[in-house]
Amino acid sequence: MPLIEKVSGIFFRYVKLKMSQFTNSDVKGRKMKKCVILSMDDTSSFAVYDHLLLPYLEKAGWQVETLSWKADVDWNHYHLVMIRSPWDYQLDSNHFLQVLNRIDNSSAHLDNPLEVVRWNIKKTYLRDLEQKGVVILPTLWKENIVGREVQSFFDKLETDEIVIKPCIGAGAFDTYRLTREKAETLSLEIENKFDDRQAMVQPFASNILSEGEFSIFYFDDLYSHTILKTPKQGDFRVQEEWGGHLQLVEPETELISAAETVLRNIGQSLLYVRLDFVRTSKGFALMEAELIEPSLYFNLDEGSPERFVEAVERRTKRLGIVN
Repeated sequence: MPLIEKVSGIFFRYVKLKMSQFTNSDVKGRKMKKCVILSMDDTSSFAVYDHLLLPYLEKAGWQVETLSWKADVDWNHYHLVMIRSPWDYQLDSNHFLQVLNRIDNSSAHLDNPLEVVRWNIKKTYLRDLEQKGVVILPTLWKENIVGREVQSFFDKLETDEIVIKPCIGAGAFDTYRLTREKAETLSLEIENKFDDRQAMVQPFASNILSEGEFSIFYFDDLYSHTILKTPKQGDFRVQEEWGGHLQLVEPETELISAAETVLRNIGQSLLYVRLDFVRTSKGFALMEAELIEPSLYFNLDEGSPERFVEAVERRTKRLGIVN
């Protein structure tokens, strides 16, 4: 993960704080805490639970607006912008990063931070974490895919079933689960999807079908809750939008240990972290470290919205964003 220049960073945060104190005062000079929940133009096709934060944010003295990342906004009017549900960013990731850069250059504080988003937006971050000792599934990293080479992936990964997904993607879109026979049939389609697009290839983790995928959540470094996601019959995608079933569970010690290993290797405090794991013969393997815009499933743990807002309060005060 790229490092921030410490001296210039401290100066820039000081300037942002002073700009924020000036910009976010009302006509009587009182300080107002203003934040944005960053979303998208239309969330009607998605399950979004950020509205569950509103009573707790308002109780803590925050004025909250939900805005699309494509909106024409003067970000200097806000103390805090929380990236929550911009779930179409992968369609134009460069534009998305440009918007986040404008937010970062304003007086507003962006969470999670821009340098983390830049690192996390490509799934090659998994390779970085693997090099630090985090367990992931065996992975082939491809700059592009030519249809005729797809059959070789099965041999290289020593498996009869593979998954191909884009290195920049979300929500299991453009993700292929393939047997050798299916790969033969879809080779041209796959080439058209990935002829100029980075991809990752992994063995299909069959435990997703037999047990499911675990998601474990941390807010400002503190554990919040864990859920288990299982796909609907006949599918392998665990997301709600694809019919997946979700339930709150108690994490076992080994899962907590795997998550804490990932957190140590991410190496910095973040407002929110979602870590997705699948059980393998070698223990829990990290599928994703969701640090940009993960659903945090506030609907499944009634205490999680309040814990999240408590994290917002701790973090913004600790960083000097608000008093």
